[in-house]
Amino acid sequence: MRRLHILCEGQTEETVTREIIEPYLQSTDVYVTRSIFTTKRPAGGASRKGGLSTWGKLEAEIRLLLRDSSITVLTTLLDYYGLRADVPGMATRPPGSPYDRVAYVERAMTEAVGDHRFVPHLVLHEIEAWVLLGHEALGELTGDAALAHAAKAIVADAQGAELVNDGAATAPSKRLLRLYPRYRKTSDGPLVIAEIGIDAIRNACPHADAWFEAVNAALAKQG
Repeated sequence: MRRLHILCEGQTEETVTREIIEPYLQSTDVYVTRSIFTTKRPAGGASRKGGLSTWGKLEAEIRLLLRDSSITVLTTLLDYYGLRADVPGMATRPPGSPYDRVAYVERAMTEAVGDHRFVPHLVLHEIEAWVLLGHEALGELTGDAALAHAAKAIVADAQGAELVNDGAATAPSKRLLRLYPRYRKTSDGPLVIAEIGIDAIRNACPHADAWFEAVNAALAKQG
């Protein structure tokens, strides 16, 4: 039995993993486990979880997980938007498309950790890009056809959900909140993503599709 572990950025990503990605990837010889990145481990107190801090803390969490020999492949579900400048590759990204730049950072993370079981993934640009992709489901959830139309237009203007950019005011989550101030990241997001499904995301999002291919290849190689 091969084990895939997914380190999630926060509660939304953990919910998406548990409810959508895990059933999609789990099979008779692969089982999926998950955890939320621990931002603080106070002595004698409860851990705080969710949200990225420094690369040092993220790397420590990754290395702690890799000490578990039962993990066949360790991957991540972290947003590329807002990633700290000290993450390997972030400060030296070459000019090019968002796809080239995010792949460069993922390769740098792989090299920094130096364990063949580690297959990092950064959602381009954040998981709300997948929510924008599900504009019809978003409209049905909210009962707002105008919202669905506006979300569809954002994706079309960017020429793809993954290309909705990462500006402080224009990232996918910022656009959603501007369109729908009552948007609840931890509940509305997973509901929309569940409705559209992983296959639709893979068909429309090349970087997400490459992640699933890489994870399956790594699992097969270790099998």
